[in-house]
Amino acid sequence: MAKVIVRIKGGLGNQLFCYAAARRVALANQAELVIDDVTGFVRDSQYRRRYMLDHFALPVRKATAAERLEPWERYRRGLAKFISRQRPFGEGSYLEQEGTDFDPRMLELRPSGTIYLDGLWQSEGYFKDVAQTVRADLRLIPPPDSLNLAVAERIRNCQAVALHVRFFDVPGAESLNNVSAKYYRNAITIIEGRVSDPHFFVFSDQAEAVLDRLDLSKERMSLVSHNQGDANAYADLWLMSQCRHFVTANSTFSWWGAWLGESDDSVVLVPDFAAGGVATAWCFKGLIPERWALVPVR
Repeated sequence: MAKVIVRIKGGLGNQLFCYAAARRVALANQAELVIDDVTGFVRDSQYRRRYMLDHFALPVRKATAAERLEPWERYRRGLAKFISRQRPFGEGSYLEQEGTDFDPRMLELRPSGTIYLDGLWQSEGYFKDVAQTVRADLRLIPPPDSLNLAVAERIRNCQAVALHVRFFDVPGAESLNNVSAKYYRNAITIIEGRVSDPHFFVFSDQAEAVLDRLDLSKERMSLVSHNQGDANAYADLWLMSQCRHFVTANSTFSWWGAWLGESDDSVVLVPDFAAGGVATAWCFKGLIPERWALVPVR
């Protein structure tokens, strides 16, 4: 039986992309999917990310030490990459992502034995044809505390809009990475023109700085700031996914909040960095589903 071993890495949003793409490869090939939850994090000295998919009841198992290429994992992985690069795409035992754009060759991948997948695969295109299965897999286990459950109840009883503000650089600084206040103000205007009596649930990694970017009265918004730190990120993602409409940041975290929570009548707004020639690592080919609306950031 073929086996797909996926190397999970990055923050929660990127981990979900890793899983979803690998799940589709395994399903298309009637292969076993195995999660490497270790090696993508052991050398992450900069961000100190950790595996976070235990908050989902995934129907797969985790890799053994041998499947993680231990011992001497770093050297054995490097050798496997080198050998596979000498062969046509997908014909080696180790497949590393090339570039960031959606690569349709992944949909034709037909491994005959064990294959390692190593990449972020940030596009719905890698798993759109098995979206129903991926959504079923990625049902978050709700946080057990009363505060999050109370916020979720409020969300379900109104025209809730999840609005995510993420600061990659210092708030207020001139930055191509932080989404502009203009984007959020335009997005709010669009939502108010398309949704009757919306209420904005605002999520941010720096709650104290977020209000300067929004033109919202206290009656029209609720600031969700109690789930602090990476360990509680899943709780914010769960709350986002309970909303009906979405204003995302340039972040795979809110990308997944929107994807997991959207329905046929959802309004999903996404920052368009490409408009005006702004060059950032966002809006590359395949990242934004065509049904979502792009809003300029300048």
